Amino acid sequence: MNNSQAGSRLLRAFFLALYVVVTASCAPSLYAQGFAAIISPPRFELFAKPGEKTRQVVEITNASAQSARYYLKTADWTLDKTGGVAFDETLTAGSCRPWVAIEKREITVAGGGRYRYRFEVSPPVDAPAGECRFALLVEGDEQVVKTTDGPAVPVAGRIAVIVYVIVGSAAPKLEIVGTQVALINGNSTPVLQVKNSGNAHGRLDGFLSGTDADGKKLEFTISTLPILSGETRTISLTVTRGEKDPPVKIAYPVTIRGNLEWADKSTPFEQRFAP
Repeated sequence: MNNSQAGSRLLRAFFLALYVVVTASCAPSLYAQGFAAIISPPRFELFAKPGEKTRQVVEITNASAQSARYYLKTADWTLDKTGGVAFDETLTAGSCRPWVAIEKREITVAGGGRYRYRFEVSPPVDAPAGECRFALLVEGDEQVVKTTDGPAVPVAGRIAVIVYVIVGSAAPKLEIVGTQVALINGNSTPVLQVKNSGNAHGRLDGFLSGTDADGKKLEFTISTLPILSGETRTISLTVTRGEKDPPVKIAYPVTIRGNLEWADKSTPFEQRFAP
């Protein structure tokens, strides 16, 4: 086997190791070689006081006709610059996963059945104000799949439910520290550099609009990527359009105005963007 063939097979194996990372508001599902799970809710944003326990339920639905086994565990996670999630099942420094108790590590759900899976988080009495973040991983049985022109490779399905627990008085503190026009998915896009100097994650929201150099009146949607405590993240402002509408090309310069909101804060915003 030459290096090119070996690299091709390794690439196929990589893409066949399926997983889904979920932070959206809709119920996540993954259908792959018998792994047909639907999880609700896909994300938890909780509050807890030190010394108090919070109990939660994840609903796991098996959408296949056959019964399925699922394996559950917790993991730490990080976000890259584009919002991609990386998991770490080892106990990282400062992890709050010792506070987390899960119902069991393996369950069986009948075909078309539903299971209400319990977990709880117990911040200790001396826990400082801050944020506990972890993922609840739901995995299926590994199966071996034969590729059309290569060896059989293992395929595993995974769904990750992201959990945030704000402890005590923790809160985000967001600040716009820069603006620019960046190339995102081939389109010139206004972006904000947002710094979070607080001790909990935050998300920007709000209503923004502007008129570009061609006189087009535009409304902008703010990316809802989380800005974790202590980080500065690029947040894009994309032109709001219908699902079937063609992409809108902005004629720069454009001045964008409105209000930016996060947590219980609201601040006026006005900025001129030009490449």
